Amino acid sequence: MTFKKTLLASVIGATLASTALLSTAAQAENTLRMPYDADPVSLDIHEQLSGGILQLSHMTHDPLVRWNDALEFEPRLASDWERIDDTTMRMSLREGVEFHSGNAFTADDVVWTIERLQRSPDFKAIFDPIESVTAVDDYTVEITTKTPYPLLLNLATYVFPMDSAFYSGEAEDGDPKDEIVKNGNSFASRNVSGTGPYTVADRQQGVRTEFERNPNYWDTESPGNVDNIILTPISENATRVAALLSGDVDFIAPVPPNDLERVRESEDAQLVTMSGTRIIFFHMNQERVEAFQDPRVRQAFAYAVNQEAIADRLMKGFATPAAQFSPEGYAGHIESLELRHDLERAKELMAEAGYEDGFDITMMAPNNRYVNDAKIAQAVAAMLARINVNVDLSTLPKAQYWGEYDDRAADMMLIGWHADTEDSANFHEYLTACPDPDTGAGQYNAGNYCNPELDALVAEANVEVDRAKRAAMLQEVEQTLYDEAAIIPLHWQDLAWASANHVNIEPVVNVMNFPYLGDLVMDAE
Repeated sequence: MTFKKTLLASVIGATLASTALLSTAAQAENTLRMPYDADPVSLDIHEQLSGGILQLSHMTHDPLVRWNDALEFEPRLASDWERIDDTTMRMSLREGVEFHSGNAFTADDVVWTIERLQRSPDFKAIFDPIESVTAVDDYTVEITTKTPYPLLLNLATYVFPMDSAFYSGEAEDGDPKDEIVKNGNSFASRNVSGTGPYTVADRQQGVRTEFERNPNYWDTESPGNVDNIILTPISENATRVAALLSGDVDFIAPVPPNDLERVRESEDAQLVTMSGTRIIFFHMNQERVEAFQDPRVRQAFAYAVNQEAIADRLMKGFATPAAQFSPEGYAGHIESLELRHDLERAKELMAEAGYEDGFDITMMAPNNRYVNDAKIAQAVAAMLARINVNVDLSTLPKAQYWGEYDDRAADMMLIGWHADTEDSANFHEYLTACPDPDTGAGQYNAGNYCNPELDALVAEANVEVDRAKRAAMLQEVEQTLYDEAAIIPLHWQDLAWASANHVNIEPVVNVMNFPYLGDLVMDAE
């Protein structure tokens, strides 16, 4: 008991003590205490395309459709849909759904939301294929694409209709309520009205976000029985695990590789794991470092990095070494692409390019976003030293890192990416396409790699409805990125969650890594 009190008072402090802020009535209800490695950066679900924001979206909003465990589409706010022609889909919407504000959900909200997504810096590239959205009547919308587009339902999983009336007009500061401000302070970043299972009761960014069950939630068939959720960011892996095993919290994510066996062997906790599809990799900025414009140098860096050592030693086997973006099962995956760690070949390539003596670079990585992210960066820096590359490494908390990433503040930058459309084309569109601020292409291309021929090939694949032909195109993209060493792929990060025994997390976790907490069931302790 002494350890438990010490943990609360001196390590977790205000984050876990916030439970005391709940009323006596609330404490009698089912309250889920859930520390994540970081909290959402904003309440504006269009401000940033990230796992944290998508998790928030599923708590406070509902998508038109969502993925089920079999990676098939499940109706949500869209109750049905049909193809009218090659470029038009008609969706029927649920009637009788209300936003948290009490406003009725209608087709106008879907139109408003998609049009807002099209001007979001982070989302507009995904929604660029959409030509128009039309409200046929109050509960029917038609979505028309510029050309035949095979992934329209995939896009619909990212449409979480927002309360257009709630976000209309001006805020107290005179700014529009619907403005999207990256890493800033706006009405939408502080206020939320969705149709989801939870409302935001209180928020202290970086300290605690408290959610309450929406008493008017439309999905009366949901098995979910959690009345309150207290989300607290705990960046330290050991602290997060200790909090679960001591009974101070109910559900943690992620579980670090070093603690998997510890949690698995505990009689007071349960562990759920599954293979992941998030690729962890490094960009090499060709605008900041002239040497990176030479494909031989990029290839040398790729040969210098030992992905298997990182997966085995740092990740304790809880990762799959990667030689490409696309994981197995994705259309662009090439089974024959091999890892190419070869230190002697790396040295040969550096010499061929005229850099036998190496050069200096800066490197930046987050230290609380991906599993062992800071340690991975340290390991890669040490590996590059063996080809005479001197690395000045900086690691930052997630909240600070993304601003630096957007500014391309280092020569090499670490990022992880889960394909937002569950499709190989998404990797290239965001991460290696020629950067274009007008379309949003290459939004996260911190390497400034640019191959217009690949951009054209992906564009062609995105209108090809023949699955075999489309897969061949995307595999050609992967092969070219590999040959030109556009990035340094490291591994696909596996997924792990843990909870107290009375919290049934297995039915709500998924490979997309945003548990459907609205359906979560807690048993009586």
